[in-house]
Amino acid sequence: MNPVPFNERSTGARVVLAGVVPAAIGALAGVLVGVSSGAYWAVSAIAAIGGLLAGFEHSDSRGAARRGFVAGLVYGIALLLAHAIAGTHAKVSLGSFPPLLAVITAIIGAVLAIIGERISRSRR
Repeated sequence: MNPVPFNERSTGARVVLAGVVPAAIGALAGVLVGVSSGAYWAVSAIAAIGGLLAGFEHSDSRGAARRGFVAGLVYGIALLLAHAIAGTHAKVSLGSFPPLLAVITAIIGAVLAIIGERISRSRR
């Protein structure tokens, strides 16, 4: 079964898939980073798998990269905000300049979505 192409989804569905879901998962990761490194990495792995699978909904690398970049940026910002609100000490390093983490997650999101799109294209 082929996924519904992202550009054929309603605007609301696109907002949820590229914004709300990454924000929720990022917020969960942001809370868990101060609780358990194992739980944090498990949620991060789930987010990465989601980023890869998101690429399957795209027919070109450019669209996949844009979606992955935005979703990764939202994930990273939500992670940092939730961690700041939780006020816990991170069990995993967020780097010497934590805002850079959001840029890194955006780039990783774009790369994962491109890989997903390429896998999907090779299967078509």
